[in-house]
Formats: sequence, structure tokens, C-alpha cells
Amino acid sequence: MKVLYPGSFDPLTLGHLDLIERSVRLFGGVVVAVLQNPGKTPSFPLDQRLGQIRLATAHLRGVEVSSFDGLTVEFARRCDAMVILRGLRALSDFEFELQIAHTNHSLAPEVETLFMATSAQHSFLSSSVVKEVARFGGNVRHMVPAGVADDLARLFNRTTPSA
Repeated sequence: MKVLYPGSFDPLTLGHLDLIERSVRLFGGVVVAVLQNPGKTPSFPLDQRLGQIRLATAHLRGVEVSSFDGLTVEFARRCDAMVILRGLRALSDFEFELQIAHTNHSLAPEVETLFMATSAQHSFLSSSVVKEVARFGGNVRHMVPAGVADDLARLFNRTTPSA
């Protein structure tokens, strides 16, 4: 069975990567799909985010990296994914994610949403927090894959922090 893991991934964090690795073990295949959201201005262009994800998941079999615009459930149908994976870091995520899950179910009842709790060591991570730390010169190597840390250092004109 294939699962769809959609998001903006701006940037990919180790929390995202943890969910990808765990979903591959559970489902055998995962489509990591970057949403092209015209309402947001990402820090990294789409091609760079796709490259970051491909590099970070190169060690995994069964990961497909793609992008889409429009409704997530329509993309799920196009890629034959019957499950949409959503990560939960805290209770505050649940209310929003549940509303989206109910909306998706009303649009595509055959597509299920699965909530997966983020591992405890990554529960504080969000792309916004990572960018804020990187913007002010903090070390983000324990928050993101190495390639993403390097990209963040370049984005904010910082020297690449050592491991």
C-alpha cells in the first residue's frame, strides 16, 4: 500500500524525515509530495525543496518525491494513495489537522487520513522554528538533514556550522 505525505517542507526537518522513514516501514511505499501553495512565499524554491528531500531519503527504498498543486485528495487519487499521512507534534496540531481530515473525507471518502505522532526527540521541530534559529546563526544540524543545514546557512549568509 502506498501512503501520501504532503506538505510544504520548507525546509525538510528531521521530524519530517522520521515520519517518512517510519511510514516506509509501515506501508512499504510513500509519496512525499511538496505542495505548491500560491498563498505562501517559501524560503526555498520548489526544485530545491524536492532536491533536499531526494537527498535526505536516498537511503530509503520505496520513497517517491513529487510536487502538486490543488487539492491533496485529488493528488492522492492520481498517485493511487489511499492514505494521507499527517504528523502531529502537539495537541495544538490536532484541531487543525482534524478539520482538514474531515474536509478531505467529505471530498474523497475512499481516502483515509492517518495521524502519526512525531517522535519525542523531534516534537519541538517546525520548519518555522528551524528557519528562525538559522536566521540568527544558531546551529540547526540536530534539526535538519546535513544538506538542508548547508542550504540554510547559504540562505542566511552564514558560515556552515560544524557538526
